[in-house]
Amino acid sequence: MSPSKREREAARRRYERYQQHLVANKARRIQRRKTSGAVLAVLVIVLAISLTAAIANRGTPDVAGSTPSPSAKYTLPPPSAAQARTWTGTITMNVGKIGIELNGAKAPQAVASFVSLAGKGFFDGTKCHRLVTSGIKVLQCGDPTGTGSGGPGYTFGPVENAPKDGVYPAGTIAMARTSDNGSSMGSQFFLVYEDSTIPADTAGGYTVFGRMTSGLDVVTAVADAGVKGGKTDGPPATDVTIQGVETQ
Repeated sequence: MSPSKREREAARRRYERYQQHLVANKARRIQRRKTSGAVLAVLVIVLAISLTAAIANRGTPDVAGSTPSPSAKYTLPPPSAAQARTWTGTITMNVGKIGIELNGAKAPQAVASFVSLAGKGFFDGTKCHRLVTSGIKVLQCGDPTGTGSGGPGYTFGPVENAPKDGVYPAGTIAMARTSDNGSSMGSQFFLVYEDSTIPADTAGGYTVFGRMTSGLDVVTAVADAGVKGGKTDGPPATDVTIQGVETQ
């Protein structure tokens, strides 16, 4: 083979190798794009699921607010479960006992829910997470998370048995809810330790479902100790934990 032919043959082989190199590189790029696309698709799906879950669980706690924390253990009983009667019971706290009377005739849905949750031990070990000492005088309890945004996994409404004049006498037991939604009641409730006026909003006030028959002094003592950090609205300076709730 003449030198010119050998050179041409060598050049051809170099060209073929170069083309093979280009084809291989192109195949690798395509594979990388496919892999990146698959990873991106998975990330998008995960992000969408996370965002959906976050939206489903979000809530806006109010001055007497409540939002649900999903739980398969608790379901909302019908109002008929309160049997349109008066219930009595005791809320046992680490700071003392509170005697209660629940009005199943005037607030059947709220009473049915409270009695059902109490019977299942829902309130056991939960903290009273909020004390308000200015404007309104209430101790708020019933949130299993202790943050003001927890609940039994369901909400209900509308508001039952709200006072027309907006006055909640000392000893009142009422349901917490968000400020603009009368169907946002769950497990949170508040104990009024001094007469308080809470003007009705678009949702129509707050459901009064019972009263304290004893132990008002227990709540008053907690209020006298004040709010942590010297504030007028926040966690009580005295840690208050519900040890159990009995109703009959």
